[in-house]
Amino acid sequence: MKTRVLILLLFLYNCSSPYTAKVIKVIDGDTILLENNKELRYIGIDSPETHKKSPLGWEETNVPFGKEAEEFNRKLVEGKKVRIEFDQQKTDTYGRLLGYVFIGETFVNKKLLQEGLAVLYTYPPNIKYFQELFKAQKEARQQKKGIWQDSESISPLDAQKFIGAIKSVKGKVQYCYCSKKSYSLFMGKEVEFKTTIFHTSFSYFKKIGEDICSYYLHRKICVTGRIRKYNIPEIIANVPEEIEIIQ
Repeated sequence: MKTRVLILLLFLYNCSSPYTAKVIKVIDGDTILLENNKELRYIGIDSPETHKKSPLGWEETNVPFGKEAEEFNRKLVEGKKVRIEFDQQKTDTYGRLLGYVFIGETFVNKKLLQEGLAVLYTYPPNIKYFQELFKAQKEARQQKKGIWQDSESISPLDAQKFIGAIKSVKGKVQYCYCSKKSYSLFMGKEVEFKTTIFHTSFSYFKKIGEDICSYYLHRKICVTGRIRKYNIPEIIANVPEEIEIIQ
């Protein structure tokens, strides 16, 4: 075990600058396996899931554009040498590497967003290419590519039906709760849904010029991401650009 940890530390030390590695397998639309047997998760994006965990193990899912994202990723990188850049954090809580992947002049993370086969998934402090990725998603959405072919937003009440799915939820912020750990923007007539902003992202919201609750309370917003359930359905937002103000 100590030997494996030492190897990983040496590996990360030597990867402080861009390096190349061969991709031996594509796991899904945003995760690959490298020749050193380490998994790498693409920074800044989240593609539709192709597998979900059940009591019996991992099972395939039929989430729209999940297979398309995986296959597109496979054609781009599987069996090929890629260039990898890291950001502030080199691994996630699961021990996977976190990186931006390039093959030739193609920025793979960005390409998946451009094709509508992933959505923006910002996780500070890893925001080196945020603006470039944000622009790519905006263009894909305007052109109704991939997952944006059906880009109609859902209501806060309907969010309950789409746990685990990537959706846009639109509604009015009826109530805001602030704690040391997070801000919660509750939406819907009976507060059926919330947008959560964790303390690790507070500094990125300083650009709005005022307190988070004061800024969003009673405003109609649209937030896009993977819906999870923590007491009630929620989407996590990490930067202001992920919360669209509806005029």
